[in-house]
Amino acid sequence: MNRRLLFLLLGSALLLSCQLLNVGQPGGVAGVNRDDAIFLVGGQPETMDPALTHGGPDSPLGHVFSGLVTLDTNLQVQPELAAGWTVSEDGLVYTFYLRQNAVFHDGRPLTAADVIYSWERATDPALGSDTAQTYLGDIAGVDEKLAAQAAQISGLRAIDDHTLEVTLAAPVVYFLEKLAYPVAYVVDQANVAQADWQHHPNGSGPFTLARWDDDTLIVLARFDNYYLEPAKVSHVVYQLGPGLPLSMYENGEIDLVGIGGGTLERAQDPNSPLSQELRTAVNLCTSAIGLNNRIPPFDDARVRQAFNYALDKNLLIETFANGNALPALGPLPPGMPGYGLSGVSGYPYDPERARQLLAEAGYTNMDDFPVLTYYTSGYGDVDGYVTAVITLWQENLGVTIQPVVIDPYTYYNELYSGNVGNFFDSGWCADYPDPQNFLDVLYHSESSQNVGGFSNPTIDALLEAARVEPDVDGRLQLYADIERLIVEDAPVVFTTHSLSAVLVKPDVQNYVLTPMGVRQWQQVAKN
Repeated sequence: MNRRLLFLLLGSALLLSCQLLNVGQPGGVAGVNRDDAIFLVGGQPETMDPALTHGGPDSPLGHVFSGLVTLDTNLQVQPELAAGWTVSEDGLVYTFYLRQNAVFHDGRPLTAADVIYSWERATDPALGSDTAQTYLGDIAGVDEKLAAQAAQISGLRAIDDHTLEVTLAAPVVYFLEKLAYPVAYVVDQANVAQADWQHHPNGSGPFTLARWDDDTLIVLARFDNYYLEPAKVSHVVYQLGPGLPLSMYENGEIDLVGIGGGTLERAQDPNSPLSQELRTAVNLCTSAIGLNNRIPPFDDARVRQAFNYALDKNLLIETFANGNALPALGPLPPGMPGYGLSGVSGYPYDPERARQLLAEAGYTNMDDFPVLTYYTSGYGDVDGYVTAVITLWQENLGVTIQPVVIDPYTYYNELYSGNVGNFFDSGWCADYPDPQNFLDVLYHSESSQNVGGFSNPTIDALLEAARVEPDVDGRLQLYADIERLIVEDAPVVFTTHSLSAVLVKPDVQNYVLTPMGVRQWQQVAKN
């Protein structure tokens, strides 16, 4: 999920002033008891529709709705709406047994028909989901549904109210992991037909949406009739908008905050009072700068390689992350199964080699090189990181690059509509711990997440073979071969793997800083 550079951790700069929300008053924010709630910061959600979100299950939406399965804090698939399932010997047919006590927030029983409705809605081409094909596309009939060639998904059948049969087009081993992504969550047909339903969703998750004041506040309230164990806290409160998150944390107004730079250095000092509240982890994330492979000059692999060689990643990491990141050698992040197996060494900083490649591509006179556009999200001015990247390329290669700043709220809509310029800010954090989630989702020519339009028939064929390879070692070796080919073709400029650092209040119990976002506020308690 591009989207996914983590709602909570990267939202640390998106806070609201305590005066506006009256945080310091005895009743707390919106009258919520401070001692029985988790207080966080975040950004205004683009949507509360599971089929349309680019966010992960750690978001507010992810706690309001639920799906057949979920990922726990060990990134293992666990039953959720489905109490269990069986799989046919050929790996094509999954039979899910829904919990008979599962209900929507209004008390209506949740059935197999609701799952079918939700998935057929998500794959309705009129809805325009960017993620339905990626996460539901393994089900037989989904491709036809998305192409408006069928009214229903042929691979879905409700055997009875609590038994759902799902037939796949091919026996992919990561199918269950994909179902943990929000596009597979269940919605209520009557609810989504109502006006402004997203501010009043009838979900089935561990929390209800008690309040959503745009750009100001989101309050989730415990759903006591949740079919699993009810949440341990009564509320989760997200404060939205601009502000000073670290100050709010130190003032006891929020329970968790993402940190970096000088603040991280201060927290790493064992003499600092913050040191006992610091938690760190390597994310399953890879940052990159996207390239438009469809048009010149980046339809030529030599030009793409040149821009990789001409970027000093280590300088960028030292300057903008105080060294708290890792240079990306390829698409797979540390901690992902298969990481390192390909042996890729990436693109070391070598401006001379970069200029040589441009000459080989026919650009001996850089006056003939086109003016390039760099699409980035933000408000007004270009940020320091993008400015440094553009400066490095202009100085090393003699090119001209013009930044285009797009409102963050509409940025991904622009990208998915094909409006990507020559460069675009990019990145991906895992939705499930499988190399397919990076290599296939981002680089298969027919993937909707392949925003830059990269296409290599050899890589496509290997990716399709890896989808159905039953042998674990053989499958990882296929992905190693694929990663080598992808790095050689340089469809993007690989930049960094991020490291997470958060401060967590001592009275917050059971919180786990995971390598990727998972739903967990229902299991977190206040001491």
